[in-house]
Amino acid sequence: MPSRTIGRSRGAIISQYYDRTVKLRRWASRPQLGDVGRSARPSLRMYDLELDPMAREEEEKRKLLVKELQGLTLAQREHMLRGMPLSLAEKRYLREETLPPLGKQRVRQTRPGHSSCCSCLREACILASRTLGLGQMEGLHLLTPWRYALKRIGGQFGSSVLSYFLFLKTLLAFNALLLVPLLAFIVAVQAAFPPDPPGPLPTFTGLELLTGGGRFTYTVMYYGYYSNTTLNQPCASLPEGAPCSSGARGLPYNMPLAYLFTIGVAFFITCITLVYSMSHSFGESYRVGSTLGVHAITVFCSWDYKVTQKWASRLQQDNIRTHLKELLAEWQLRQRPRSVCGRLRQVAVLGLVWLLCLGITLGCTVAVYTFSEFMTESPMSAEREGSLLVLPLVVCLLNLGAPYLYRCLASLERHDSPVLEVYVAICRNLILKMVILGILCYHWLGRRVNTLGGQCWEDFVGQELYRLMVMDFIFTLLDTVFGELVWRLLSEKKLKRGKPEFDIARNVLELIYGQTLTWLGVLFSPLLPALQILKLLLFFYIKKRSLMANCRAPSRPWLASHMSTVFISLLCFPSFLGAAVFLCYAIWQVKPSSTCGPFRTLDTMYEAGRIWVRHLEAAGPGVSWLPWVHRNLVENTFPIYLVSALLVAVIYLNIQVVKGQRTVISLLKEQISNEGEDKIFLINKLHSVYEKKERSRRLL
Repeated sequence: MPSRTIGRSRGAIISQYYDRTVKLRRWASRPQLGDVGRSARPSLRMYDLELDPMAREEEEKRKLLVKELQGLTLAQREHMLRGMPLSLAEKRYLREETLPPLGKQRVRQTRPGHSSCCSCLREACILASRTLGLGQMEGLHLLTPWRYALKRIGGQFGSSVLSYFLFLKTLLAFNALLLVPLLAFIVAVQAAFPPDPPGPLPTFTGLELLTGGGRFTYTVMYYGYYSNTTLNQPCASLPEGAPCSSGARGLPYNMPLAYLFTIGVAFFITCITLVYSMSHSFGESYRVGSTLGVHAITVFCSWDYKVTQKWASRLQQDNIRTHLKELLAEWQLRQRPRSVCGRLRQVAVLGLVWLLCLGITLGCTVAVYTFSEFMTESPMSAEREGSLLVLPLVVCLLNLGAPYLYRCLASLERHDSPVLEVYVAICRNLILKMVILGILCYHWLGRRVNTLGGQCWEDFVGQELYRLMVMDFIFTLLDTVFGELVWRLLSEKKLKRGKPEFDIARNVLELIYGQTLTWLGVLFSPLLPALQILKLLLFFYIKKRSLMANCRAPSRPWLASHMSTVFISLLCFPSFLGAAVFLCYAIWQVKPSSTCGPFRTLDTMYEAGRIWVRHLEAAGPGVSWLPWVHRNLVENTFPIYLVSALLVAVIYLNIQVVKGQRTVISLLKEQISNEGEDKIFLINKLHSVYEKKERSRRLL
């Protein structure tokens, strides 16, 4: 860096690095350059500003440095030369002088005037490969989905609104990761070997797109379509007792076992990915950074001088301006502490608003429970298939209306920090949605399993989750297209307030709610992740268009440095953990339907794994280790608790490591500050000594 060489001569630099090489070799017999009088090296001991410009002394220092470099290893020598703040010509000269005579001759032959054809070809190949690699990396970077759209959103609306779209992009990746094994090992295999239809299939009426029933029931969409036999089994189609020819070939595929293990492996991969994403997000968002001077750094060091196009430069200006607004808003927030009376008043208002919000949540919960019990006691006939949409309609209306009531009550709180306001809104919406989902899970596994009798209750649960996802998409679409548009027109024309702001808390909880529905239904409808991917893709473009047309940037900008971490944490613990508990209970405790699905003849879905283990035990000693693994690692609950504890420990240790790094770096900053004060004190002392010397010389 140029700041490291200001006020330093080349001789001083060579002298300094000569001392470093001496320390590396630990030669006590060779004198240090610090003992040589009139050294050009700047030192507090010789602060008389008298530098020796003679080239002979500099040449002697260079020779000493070359001798010391020759005594180092090749790696140490290269590292030392790279770190020297000298010109390339000077470094090249020192490198040539440290080589043996044969190496010097080879270096001279490889210069431009002496280059051979092979060396030129080799250098051209190396340069071409590096250029190709850089081009591929740049191409992959340009292929990042929604790259320009995300930059535009961040520049115009800030990091708080951008965090919503980044979270949506993360959910797309999770669903794609979940869908791939389901398509490869369950859906594609069953589609290649379709079962015989139970009778004439119903005609497609179009209502199936909303209800998920009708013709969709007899497709790979739902659990009941999948076989409970071994697919592609040789001679399985022959009548009983008929001889099987030796030429019959086929690779048998145990569909019940594949169904169970694929769901388990897909959930395990999702769990590992979630934990890794959360730990990585903690490391990124809580990394150590200093706010001292960050405004000046943003002003003077944020511009990318490679930008040449007009639209890109305008976008970068918006990004820098919005980032400065967020930094200034955060700084102003720290400068305005509340009085004691103001804090007590705010605590009282907070308590009252929280009581009202919890009362609204309790009312919504009672309404969902009462209506679900009514639907259980009065079952609908097959001819009235549209009536199945009533319960999802009620749930979606409550999920849509309650957040608006929360938002109206939140206007009474008047939080100083917009970050705290968003976190409180997220907490209230999360409580509402998780409690409603808990009531629905009890309704499906606790009530519907007993009332459906001989019907396929797994298909019913899958269709209920499908209907909830479709109705949630429709209500969100209507709220985005018409609700935000009407609210903008009302705010601009009647209230004269301008465009409304983007509600981050409500929109993020809608994403978490939809993803929870997907995880809950993946056992009963393996294609729900595909539906969720389509839904998220449409959400991105619809929300982006509505954001640009109907919303404005936050009136109080704030830096959303921890928002992604909060979103991933909420996705992991209340959402994924609740879905995992629901599916584990359905697999281990609930009896499957006896008329449909791959587990129709078993007491529990988990019984398929036990049957497979018994077959392995009878197969021979070659695979005896597999039953041991199943008995000690799967049936035994201790390894499950151990793995869960290890995952939590990884997250906790990562957080503690980051906190430790923050503490160490803060101590180092304090030490650097103290050393700077010591140097200022010493320099002042030296200045006073130098002034005394000057006065004494003048007197003499």
